Amino acid sequence: MSTVVLSVPDISCEHCERAITEALTAQPGVEAVKVDIPAKTVLLQYDESKLSLDRVRDVLAEEEYPVAAVHPA
Repeated sequence: MSTVVLSVPDISCEHCERAITEALTAQPGVEAVKVDIPAKTVLLQYDESKLSLDRVRDVLAEEEYPVAAVHPA
């Protein structure tokens, strides 16, 4: 299990939180998603044998929430 913090500058409201949470929880291997609107971050726990960070970036980009940076949690 891996945990990362994604910096997503375009997070601004509860709609963003819902869209990101729904998009990520639909992916195989995602254990937990916590969006912090004021910090513009997403805490993601996932199984890296089932989901790659590249796929996470692609999923969020498709939702129009590009990831600016990834940090260890």
